[in-house]
Parts: sequence; C-alpha cells; structure tokens
Amino acid sequence: MKKQITYVSLAAAIGFGSVLVSPVKANTIENLQEEKSQIQEEKSEVESQLQDAEQKLSENQAQQDSIQSQIKEIDMKVTDTENKIADKNVEIENTKAEIETLKAEIIVLEERIAKRNELLKDRARNFQENGSMVSYIDVLMGAKSFSDFIDRMSAVATIVEADQDILREHQADKEELEAKKKEVEDKLAGLEKMLADLEGMKQSLESQKAEKDKLMASLQQEETELHNHKMALAEEQSILANQAAAMQKAIQMEQERQAQAAAAAAAAAAAAASNNSSDGGSTESSSGGSTVSAPAVSGGSFTRPSAGYLSSGFGVRWGKLHAGVDLAAKGTVPIVSAADGVVIRSYYSSSYGNAVFIAHSINGQTYTTVYAHMSSRAVGEGQVVSKGQFIGNMGNTGDSYGQHLHFELHRGGWNASKSNAVNPVGIVPL
Repeated sequence: MKKQITYVSLAAAIGFGSVLVSPVKANTIENLQEEKSQIQEEKSEVESQLQDAEQKLSENQAQQDSIQSQIKEIDMKVTDTENKIADKNVEIENTKAEIETLKAEIIVLEERIAKRNELLKDRARNFQENGSMVSYIDVLMGAKSFSDFIDRMSAVATIVEADQDILREHQADKEELEAKKKEVEDKLAGLEKMLADLEGMKQSLESQKAEKDKLMASLQQEETELHNHKMALAEEQSILANQAAAMQKAIQMEQERQAQAAAAAAAAAAAAASNNSSDGGSTESSSGGSTVSAPAVSGGSFTRPSAGYLSSGFGVRWGKLHAGVDLAAKGTVPIVSAADGVVIRSYYSSSYGNAVFIAHSINGQTYTTVYAHMSSRAVGEGQVVSKGQFIGNMGNTGDSYGQHLHFELHRGGWNASKSNAVNPVGIVPL
C-alpha cells in the first residue's frame, strides 16, 4: 500500500510538472520565433537606414567640399579685390598729391594770367586814349634820319611782336590751366568710381561668402545630426544583433528552472508519500547578501531594481514618450537585475549613458529590461544574471539631469521606437 501511494503520488507530481512545462515550452518557442522574426525585420530596417545615412553623409560631404571650394574661390576674389582697393587708394592718394602740386602750379598760372590781364588792360586803355597806330606812327615820324627810322621801325615791330607773344602765352596758359584741371578731375573721378566699384564688388563677395558660410554651417549641422543618427542606428543594430541570442538563452534557462522545479516538486511529493506524515520542517529563507541601500529581493517575477523615489513616471513627457520610469536617490546606490536573465548589451551610449540591457523569459513571455544613466557597470554582454544581482551603480551619465536610474520594461524585445515598452508600475514592485 505504501509503495502504491508512492507510485501514484510520484505520477501525479510528474503529471503536474508536465502540465507546467509543456505548454510554457511550446508557447515560449512560438514567442521566440516571433521575436526572432520581428528582430530580423528590425535589423533589416536598421541596415537599410544605415545605408541611407551613409549615402546622405556622402552627399553631405560632397556638398561641403563643393561649398568649401566656392568659399575658397570667393576668399581669393575678396583678397584680390582688397589688393586692388589698396592699390586704388594709393593711386587716389598720389592723385590727390598731384592735385595739391597742380594747385600750386595753378596759383602761379593764375598770377601770371592776372599780371598779363593788367598789362593788356593798360595797353587797351592806352589804345583807347591815344590810339595804338597813331602812337606807332609818331614814333616812326619822329626819326631824325633814315637809320633812326629803321631802328624805330624795328623797335615798333619788336613791341608789336611782344604784345602778340603776351597774348599767345596768355591763351596757352589759360588752355593749359583748363587742361590740367580737367585731367586731374577726370583722373580723380575715374579712380573714385573704380574704388566705388571695387567696394561694391567686395561687399557683394562678402555677401556671397556669408551665404556660403551659412550653407556650410547648415551642412555641418546636418552632418552632425547624420553622424548622431548613424551612431544611434549602430547602437540599435548592435543591441538587435545580441538580443535574439540572449532571449533564446533566457528561455532555455527558464525551461531548465521549470524542469528543476517540477523535479523538486515530484521529489517532495514522493518523500511526503513515503513518510506518510504531515510533520514537515520549516523552510528558512536566506537573507541574501544585499548591501544596506539595495532593496530586498522580493517574491514574484520581478524585484525592485534600486532604492529611491519615483521622480518621473511612464508616459508622454516634454512632447515625446518617456518609455520608462525614473528612480532617484543620492549617494552610492546599487542597481540590481529585476529578474533572472541574460545581458544583451552593456555599453556607454550618448543618450542612455552607461546602460545595461537584459533579456528575460518569465512564464513563457519574453521581456527586456533597460537600466540607464549608471555611473558604473558590473556585468558584460552574454553574462547570466540572477534576480537581485548587482549590475552597477546609479549615476548621471548620458542625457541625464541629476543622479537617477532610468528603468524600462519591454514586453518582448527592445527597439528604437520603444513600441514594446510597457509601464513597469504594477508589474515591477516600485
């Protein structure tokens, strides 16, 4: 009878274990295939986006090279124009110096002209008063001899010729004066026009350069954004590359745990049946080795990942989805794995800072937890971690304001769009 009870109890226990393991196993494999398919699609999309980013970066660089060449050409033209402006300024200064010299010459000419004008006025008055021809006849008729007449006639001719010379010199000086004035005025006007044209050209070139500089700054900003986008895609690609393997390992671990639990339950049932006694010993719970500030490992599927108060919840924040919760605390605050799992990624990200991604398989459902902005990381990629195991310390790295843990829970795999993110509150004891 005792053996029969033992056999029946053991069979029941094994049957119970089969009920626990078989459906979960089937469901987990099905889920894993779906996750792998989804991850592969996401990887293909990321690779396509990476290629697109590379193409855009190449086009951007070509544009920058072209703009840089144009800016260099404009700079050379500006330098040439500035040199020409400097030359024209020198010519203008020289012309102004010529004008000052000419002004002195003009003063001399004007004085000579003024003196001749006075002389000519005196001659004109003399002609009006005496008559020039009469005066000359008187001079000739006053000759005392033929020789004296010849001398007097020669003197009159000399005087008349002198008057004609004065008139010719006077006219020549006046024409020279007008010519010099016009020459320097035309030269100065021409130089000033050329200078104005050069200044206008320089202004136009500087305006063109300002536009090119603005375009270059825009292209450089675009390049920075493309590089950041490319880095984000590379991060996503790396995470997705590790995710399927980590999830498969996490599923296998859960299956092993369930098999061990079923075996333990069967053994316990067999022992109880063989002893046929209800007097079992009490089970002692291990206090574990938690540090003072780490939260105690709780029962259930998940445990609290760190101490601290909930400083920000799940939902839309600053116009976009805050795909997790923030736990904030001061001092050296340890962070632990929220559940048994496998580390997908342990790295530094420009946005997440020091971050750890862990894959979990719980009751046939895969999950991914993310721990971000850590000051340090204590686990590596592919490492198996247990629920409550220390994985790093709380920090303020990456895109962070104040020390806190940013904690995300994804039902299934992580992706950049956070489409699998769920509110941890109510699932994880926070």
